[in-house]
Amino acid sequence: QVQLVESGGGLVEAGGSLTLSCVASGRTASTYAVGWFRQTTDEEREFVASIALGNGRTGYADSAKGRFALSKDNEKNTVYLQMNSLKPSDTAVYYCAATTRDYGHTLPRLYGAWGQGTRVTVSS
Repeated sequence: QVQLVESGGGLVEAGGSLTLSCVASGRTASTYAVGWFRQTTDEEREFVASIALGNGRTGYADSAKGRFALSKDNEKNTVYLQMNSLKPSDTAVYYCAATTRDYGHTLPRLYGAWGQGTRVTVSS
């Protein structure tokens, strides 16, 4: 099993930046990609971005393109989500997740391991 721990959330003003971290431990060798999702109260988890750990290929939701950027440090088993130009609509709990699949990275149901989430609040 893979264990994931997110950090870096907090309160920021609109237009500000935050960097979220996702540290993986356990059986990380089987992980193909790490995805970031966010969730607000009573809504389904929304895909934000994903990165393949081998070739570094990334994918972004339209809401994240041009503002968010993924990076990884394989030696530290860590994936980073740099979030810039934050908006109040970005307010949510952000989760990272790990998948062994090389497809369907926008679908929460294809991820087998999840972190506990980190809260991001963007004030107007």
